[in-house]
Amino acid sequence: MITKEDKSKAVADLAKHKTDVGSPEVQISILTKRIKEVTEHMKVHKHDFMARRGLVQMVGQRKKLLKYLSQTNFDSYKKTLEKLGLRK
Repeated sequence: MITKEDKSKAVADLAKHKTDVGSPEVQISILTKRIKEVTEHMKVHKHDFMARRGLVQMVGQRKKLLKYLSQTNFDSYKKTLEKLGLRK
């Protein structure tokens, strides 16, 4: 589970304005943080299939958001990938 401080830091990194919590960039940032956390959990608990299912769903959701962002605002897409350290 992502902590409140981690989530607020993820939001602050890519927020467009002070109250921005729903833009694709922010959603991708939050999902990336959660994916990293569940990935660490999966390294220890290899047979936790419910966590694996959730991880696959989060990766799919992030992929859809990245695709949407690349189609609507390519500059923001490139900045988001660079800031989060994701590769295409």
